Amino acid sequence: MTAALPSLLLVLLFALNVPVAFAIAISALSFFFLADGLPIDIFFQKMVAATDSYPLLAVPFFVLAGSLMNAAGITRRLLHLADALVGHMTGALAQACTVLATLLGGLTASSSADAAMLAKLFGPEMVRRGYSAAFAAAITSSAAIITALIPPGIGLIIYGYLADVSVGRLFLAGVVPGLLLALSLLVTTWMIARHRGYAPVRPHFVGFGEVLRAARDAVWALMIPVFIIVGLRYGLFTTTEAGAITVFVTIFIGAVIYRELNWAKLPGVLRETVLDTSSVMLLICAASAFGFYLAWERLPPAMASWMVGLTSDPMTLLLLINVLLIVLGTAVEGTAALIILTPIFVPVILRFGIDPVHFGILLVTNLTIAGITPPVGQMMFISCAVLKVPMEVYTVEILPILGAMLVVLGLITFLPQVSLFLPNLIMGS
Repeated sequence: MTAALPSLLLVLLFALNVPVAFAIAISALSFFFLADGLPIDIFFQKMVAATDSYPLLAVPFFVLAGSLMNAAGITRRLLHLADALVGHMTGALAQACTVLATLLGGLTASSSADAAMLAKLFGPEMVRRGYSAAFAAAITSSAAIITALIPPGIGLIIYGYLADVSVGRLFLAGVVPGLLLALSLLVTTWMIARHRGYAPVRPHFVGFGEVLRAARDAVWALMIPVFIIVGLRYGLFTTTEAGAITVFVTIFIGAVIYRELNWAKLPGVLRETVLDTSSVMLLICAASAFGFYLAWERLPPAMASWMVGLTSDPMTLLLLINVLLIVLGTAVEGTAALIILTPIFVPVILRFGIDPVHFGILLVTNLTIAGITPPVGQMMFISCAVLKVPMEVYTVEILPILGAMLVVLGLITFLPQVSLFLPNLIMGS
């Protein structure tokens, strides 16, 4: 019973809405008070040791690169391209939101940052043109999910670090699922917009000439994800080095090519980067101490043995894990759940012969979908706050979008090649 007390305390603190990082740290600290013969110093050592990680250096670099995008004029050019592509479609503003999120997915590296940016950029204009505010909040929060899968998603870096899996393969594995999520959003948006009469921005397609001009203007921004993938594939740099190089490339594009990035914008960019990075790293530090508790009490092997007893079929196991994650996702913030559950589930899926890259995409997808799921979805909170939408109204609007995304999640679960095709093709099986 004593071994379970920190876990029970964690659930209680989540229920009391204690900030996630503090809830995990307090639960881990309670274990050291309860355990006999364990000095309290180990708790602090584990917290600090988590920061001594070369792969995790990629997090602040990619967060900084994402913060530079808006200041460098990259977002505006990608928005022009998205508008040229889908401005003639039914529900054009909502469609452009999804297209822009897909184009930005490889650049911002943060679903929360994307949700805030998309809600501020599209939300007020959608409401002004007759869209319901709740639908605007639902589509802007949902489009931000795509960022988690199209490289360089922060969730993939964290999973790769915790599970000791190639981040380069994870980046490649996320591309097809990310595009499928985008497609599911476009189709669902079209159906809703057609039913409600959400009009296009313009009556006709602008023409391929205008699309090519918009693409040419945005080509430098579009080349950044390609640059990252090619560099990782041919060993030109590691994931961490890719983050640092991406920062320099973004600065070069913004300052030299687009000439919109200047010194006056730097303090705001750095402040945003420090805040976003600090919140992620505090979670990782707390989870490191909590992970020591899990390992000491041998809870991951116990969980593996229990699941092996339930089924011997890998697909059935993944189905059970999906159901568990969906339930947990309604109560626990996605990044926290990723950090807590990865050390528990990875030994289980390895025993069943499940590819850890495939499982990583499944885990990140599931827990990112939780970000739009009431009652604690982070992207939900951001979009609802920007557009002043009550959560109960948002909940009704998000249901058809959630249904479409769960269909994609099922494809990722039961068709491993959806995730593994691209990394096996480019990097070998």
